[in-house]
Amino acid sequence: MATLLEQVRACRLCEKDLKHGVRPVLQVSENAKILIAGQAPGSKVHASGIPFDDPSGDRLRDWMGIDRETFYDSEKISILPMAFCYPGKGKSGDLPPRPICAETWREKLLSSMTDIQLTLVIGQYALAWHLEKPEKNLTETVKNWAAYGEQTIPLPHPSPRNNIWLKKNQWFETEVLPELRVRVQKALK
Repeated sequence: MATLLEQVRACRLCEKDLKHGVRPVLQVSENAKILIAGQAPGSKVHASGIPFDDPSGDRLRDWMGIDRETFYDSEKISILPMAFCYPGKGKSGDLPPRPICAETWREKLLSSMTDIQLTLVIGQYALAWHLEKPEKNLTETVKNWAAYGEQTIPLPHPSPRNNIWLKKNQWFETEVLPELRVRVQKALK
C-alpha cells in the first residue's frame, strides 16, 4: 500500500488539464473499516490537502456521528474520491471528476483495502461506479438505500449547495441518518 500511495501522490496524468495544478488528496489504509467513496476535492480541500476539510466534511462527520479524530484516522476510515485532484469550477459548481483518475488507480486501491465493513457512496459519479443498479437519479437511489445491503449506503453530497435537496427530502434525516450512524458504529467496533 505504501508504494501504491507514493505512486498516486506523484501522479501527474491530468497536470496539463488542471488549471489549479495537481494535488492528489485521499486517505487510505488496508486496515480501514469504512470507505467513503466521494467525488473529487473542492477548492478548500485542494488548498489544505486534507479530505473533507470544509463545510461538507463537517456535515458528513455529523451525519456519521463521529468526531474529526475518528474521521481522520486512516486505520479506521479510508476516503477515496473518484478523482484525487480539484477539477476546477464549472457553470453550476465544480467540474466533474476526471475519469482517468478512477480508470488508473481505483481498482488497485480498492483491492488493497480488504477489511472494509461499510461503504458510503457519495454523489452521482461514485454511485455509478460502486452500485450495480442505481436508480434513475440520486434522489431515488438514496431513497432506496436499504436495497443496497448492509455494507453500502448511498448518500447525497453533504455540500451546503444541497441544502435545498435536504429540505425537500426530510425523510433522509429521519430514515437514513439514524441507520447510517448505527452502521458506522458497528463497523468501527
